[in-house]
Amino acid sequence: MKRTLPGEIWRVDFGLAAKVRPALILSDYPADDELALLVVIPHTTAVRGNRWELVLNKPFLNPGVFHLQQIQPVPLVRFDVRLGVLTPGELNQVRQMLVRLLNLQV
Repeated sequence: MKRTLPGEIWRVDFGLAAKVRPALILSDYPADDELALLVVIPHTTAVRGNRWELVLNKPFLNPGVFHLQQIQPVPLVRFDVRLGVLTPGELNQVRQMLVRLLNLQV
């Protein structure tokens, strides 16, 4: 698999029930002595309209949201193809929402 970077959006196989869907990579590519996992936020078209859904319109995504409450680790073998990348401003918006969601404010 090609090395990944935070802010990239890849098509990921989340398993039978969760389907194959786009996901935003949050974590750095793992080192050789680390678990072969990346932390991601899945993209969904099942919009509920709650405060932890983030709309980022991209030409390579169907209308939907990144649902921050679904942040999860995914094995590298589940990543298929790179779809695109967020702008630095968009990635910063995601990070700010994660700070609020996880109560990381100092």
